[in-house]
Amino acid sequence: MKITIGREDKADFPEFLLENIDVKIDSGAYTSSIHCTNIEEIEVNNKKQLKFTLLDPAHTLYNNKEFITNDYTFKIVKSSNGISERRFRILTEIIMFNKKNDIYLTLTERKNMKFPILLGRKFLNKKFVIDTTKKNLSYHLKHQE
Repeated sequence: MKITIGREDKADFPEFLLENIDVKIDSGAYTSSIHCTNIEEIEVNNKKQLKFTLLDPAHTLYNNKEFITNDYTFKIVKSSNGISERRFRILTEIIMFNKKNDIYLTLTERKNMKFPILLGRKFLNKKFVIDTTKKNLSYHLKHQE
């Protein structure tokens, strides 16, 4: 059975030490994305790694923590304005409705956007049905217990 999700909510990303971060439910987007800065592919001991900082100093949950991973790929993403760009993509965990799920996130600069994270159809499909009249359903469930 699918869970009803509203147009926006808050989620936890344990790997990134982020709790109750704002997410926008975006059925128009195929991929999910997260706001990052200083995204850079580096080489350490002849192995490529991806280095990035989540969010930016203007965000209340910014912690200036740099993340490095060996586990990443690339994805061509077409933005809402029709421009295609090559983005790095990582696999991490998201907690919503008290359940942990794997999620692929593309890393992108979203500084001027209201929501640092977009949840797209690839993640939402088969798990959720969207009710645009509601918001923060997962967050409210988490704080009832």
